[in-house]
Amino acid sequence: MKAIQKLELANTQEPLVEETNKNQEVVLALYEALNTRDVETVHKILAPDLEWWFHGPPTHQFLMRLLTGASSYDSFRFEVDPLSVTTFGPTVIVEGCDHSRSISWVHAWTVTDGIITQVREYLNTSLTVTRLGNSTQSPPSDYNPPSSSSSSTGEITSVHCPSVWESSFSNRVGKSVPGLVLAI
Repeated sequence: MKAIQKLELANTQEPLVEETNKNQEVVLALYEALNTRDVETVHKILAPDLEWWFHGPPTHQFLMRLLTGASSYDSFRFEVDPLSVTTFGPTVIVEGCDHSRSISWVHAWTVTDGIITQVREYLNTSLTVTRLGNSTQSPPSDYNPPSSSSSSTGEITSVHCPSVWESSFSNRVGKSVPGLVLAI
């Protein structure tokens, strides 16, 4: 009986693993297309209404310049060779660094049905990724549910947000960088 339950559990997890692998493959295909300047593939992979978030100095919007064609290949080169790739369902986190420019970068891509719909780009920023708690998880030990007599303005209660990933290359650029948390 236990063997059947384990088999059923494994079968229910296969689609999630398959989706995770496909999402990672989509993002890696984008990097390959960017490095080879394959504009047609880039257009196929990115949603036409790509949502973009950027954290870093405005002069360092290298990925945007690559994706929009604002900089020509001859006059501009930014290495987009991933050093680390981690996937959490539809979110693919990619990290790298460019020692010649003293830049570390993290890209957090959202992939929906094989198309990249969102990118969050962080340059020279230490990033920690957390998962927001949900109702199926037990509350933290210091959790106190609000009483029915609490005010209508609401109360701030602690939420369990475990860290699931941290950038590691931001400390290699030789300078102090700000830190941010991305909740998925």
